[in-house]
Amino acid sequence: MAEFSSPALSQGRPDISRASPVETLLSLVQAEGTLAHRYPVSEVMVRGPEAARNVADAVHHFSLLHGRHPGVVDHALVRAHDIAHGELLTMLAAEFAEERQFLTRLVVAVGPLPSTPGQANTETAVLAQHHAIGMLAQSERAGCALGAAVAVLIDWLAIRVVLDHAAERLSVDPPAPRIPSTGAMRALIADLTMTPGMERALVFGGQQIVAQHRGLWDLLEARSIAREHAF
Repeated sequence: MAEFSSPALSQGRPDISRASPVETLLSLVQAEGTLAHRYPVSEVMVRGPEAARNVADAVHHFSLLHGRHPGVVDHALVRAHDIAHGELLTMLAAEFAEERQFLTRLVVAVGPLPSTPGQANTETAVLAQHHAIGMLAQSERAGCALGAAVAVLIDWLAIRVVLDHAAERLSVDPPAPRIPSTGAMRALIADLTMTPGMERALVFGGQQIVAQHRGLWDLLEARSIAREHAF
């Protein structure tokens, strides 16, 4: 399994006081999203005796969050306010559709959700997260949906490492990643015309996605500990 690395992790939260909105968004995703969480690359996820169940748990719950259509990027496309935004989001929606299909294949391959104490509470929490993300992606505030979509896709680059690990375990052929790299996404967003208000909304939408993804990783880690103590 590939290792995550980022200078931001050793330096703490980046100084965003002078950064452009685009840089602020991308820096926050890298410094506070999946890339910065200890659980996705922990021993219990990568090599430990419970790794198979922990990876299966992650696959199932990220499918609950992002495996349905329409998803975040699809909703954001509906909110596109001009041709340039629409063209970008059309491309991104098509690329994430392949990721969603891959996720669906993994859900089938990993089998049932691992039995875990407090499952009903988990389902309630993840459904609430799904609702919150949907509200962000359908926000009437110009720029918010775009920021949410971009944050999902950039963080997905790190989530995809976990999914590829699951695919390797299950002998599932993963599709070639098509989601733009951080550098490519930076260029794509920087080419868009946005007002100061849209730029602020862009960052806000991204911040909320990062918070939801971190919350899910926290929950998955807690579930892993609960299973360890229960069995």
